[in-house]
Amino acid sequence: MAQIQQGGPDEKEKTTALKDLLSRIDLDELMKKDEPPLEFPDTLEGFEYVFNEKGQLRHIKTGEPFVFNYREDLHRWNQKRYEALGEIITKYVYELLEKECHLKKVTLPVDATESEPKSFIFMSEDALTNPDKLLVLIHGNGVVRAGQWARRLIINEDLDSGTQIPYIKRAIGEGYGVIVLNPNENYIEVEKTKAQVQLSSDSSDEPAEKRERKDKIQKETKKRRDFYEKYRNPQKEKETMQMNIRDNGSPEEHAIYVWDHFISQSAAENVFFVAHGYGGLAFVELMIQREAEVKNKVTAVALTDSVHNVWHQEVGKTIREWMRENCCNWVSSSEPLDTSVESMLPDCPRVSAGTERHELTSWKSFPSIFKFFSEAVEAKNSSVKPTPMRRSNRIKYEEL
Repeated sequence: MAQIQQGGPDEKEKTTALKDLLSRIDLDELMKKDEPPLEFPDTLEGFEYVFNEKGQLRHIKTGEPFVFNYREDLHRWNQKRYEALGEIITKYVYELLEKECHLKKVTLPVDATESEPKSFIFMSEDALTNPDKLLVLIHGNGVVRAGQWARRLIINEDLDSGTQIPYIKRAIGEGYGVIVLNPNENYIEVEKTKAQVQLSSDSSDEPAEKRERKDKIQKETKKRRDFYEKYRNPQKEKETMQMNIRDNGSPEEHAIYVWDHFISQSAAENVFFVAHGYGGLAFVELMIQREAEVKNKVTAVALTDSVHNVWHQEVGKTIREWMRENCCNWVSSSEPLDTSVESMLPDCPRVSAGTERHELTSWKSFPSIFKFFSEAVEAKNSSVKPTPMRRSNRIKYEEL
């Protein structure tokens, strides 16, 4: 021990010097040293991939599924290639929503000027005029955009499991109007110098109170954005900054905006929500902000592995009681589909989605959710409250 103690100061000095050396090394730059240029195709055909008749992504020449490790020992480059493909997938799904599902693209904000940042949602032609039923779809957090549940599933599994298209087609077939939210499209990116000029000219006439509210939203969502930003524009190397989309600067703001300008104005007697992951949190925030309106208009809510938390979100007793009666959360679980799952939170019933994979919960619970909605309408018409807890026993597929 004495010898170790005598050599302590020297060892400590060496360690400090080593740490100082390592701190000077930019590991990201080191990884780029022998990396090919981050230049990727901008079409599926350019990647030599296509979706087959089963909705599976396959290589045009080999017929094989997508290969992540396209270049050995170049993980960062492979990841950037994957992200570039993901951006193409997003545009491809948008096209399917319009061409296959016959939805229309609606710009947000509704009164946007030509020069300001914009977002959009998708709606069926009868979304606001259908007197009977309206289905609202909210995806989770991350890189996904309108029409998607999980990019990973679209690329590695198929379009049915990874997109909202099966929900949209079935809903339209059963007489629902449809609105597809786009809660992660909260900002646009512009080169920093141009953005600074734009911000100075656009914000000068904005009331101080409104600027303060926008700043607060930006701070609350910055950490989450920064984490996902690297997946959005994998080929960009220029220094950019984010410009918020007015009144849609976060998933929560987006849900409230679409409610105020579209859902609350719809003619539907019965409004239904399917909200996945963070989309469940956004719905609960909507309830907090528009409790009376939601209770009056929404018939049932299906959550899929929702990350909402009634304690952290400070949900009141009256909302929790309404959720117990009108919501059901299909969660990731090893139990069979629709088996009751214990919960520590006093909100809505939780049942198994029939899968332990978070991203698959919306797809696996798909048939049960539409059955849940049908029963909710029947219960409402007969003046009997729907009871999601009836799902304590597994529902057989034959019944669906």
